[in-house]
Amino acid sequence: MASVLIGIAIIGGTTATVLAAYYFMYLLMGGDPGGRDRELASSVITRIASLHALILALVFAQEMIEYQALRTESAVESNAVGDVFYDAERFGPQAQAPIQKALKDYVRIVIEQEWNELGRTGELSAAAWDQWNIAYLKILELAPVNAKQESLRSHMLDEIHTVSESRDRRENSGTDSISLIFWFAAVSGVIFTAIGYYPYAPDARNLLLLSIFGIFTGIILFFIYAFSNPYSPPATLFPTAFERLQEEISGPDP
Repeated sequence: MASVLIGIAIIGGTTATVLAAYYFMYLLMGGDPGGRDRELASSVITRIASLHALILALVFAQEMIEYQALRTESAVESNAVGDVFYDAERFGPQAQAPIQKALKDYVRIVIEQEWNELGRTGELSAAAWDQWNIAYLKILELAPVNAKQESLRSHMLDEIHTVSESRDRRENSGTDSISLIFWFAAVSGVIFTAIGYYPYAPDARNLLLLSIFGIFTGIILFFIYAFSNPYSPPATLFPTAFERLQEEISGPDP
């Protein structure tokens, strides 16, 4: 419900800004009864609107790229956790019980706590780091007695470091807030584009077209806002990869 209200506020606010800016300029200039300003106004509007559209497109594309990157990093991280989990079983009892328990707790914390904490604070969970550290230390303490165990230990160390790197990237790429400079440029572009239409009378057709411009721009701004924090509504990216892994490894600890 909150997401719907935010969407209505952004779209409605953008549309209201367009109409208010247009009316203000129309009343200030008294319109353009002779049609003398229309050619210049059209030229200026075209240039401002093009730059404004370019800014929105670039920022929207950037947010989408980071959103997809987070999805990829989550999959890489969960796959690495799964590899360590099953390699611990292959290594033998001395690795299986302590490492698998730590990884089960790690996955549970990521799903139940860390994902929400990232949405609120933008920071990774200390509890998840603790479980990662337990698993890492247990791997370091392993004493291989043959080539198979040596290979498994080496692979587990590589994968546990992959988990750590993915965590850092997941934090850095997923919670960057959009600069206030962008919102200033976005709102300024809306206003300057709208005031350029003052030579046209405020009849029903013109107001409808201006409203369509405001609504569509508001939708794009809403999408940019939504994708700027993928851990929170309205465009929440759920920890699906971790949930699938949790289903695979669920069961009593060995």
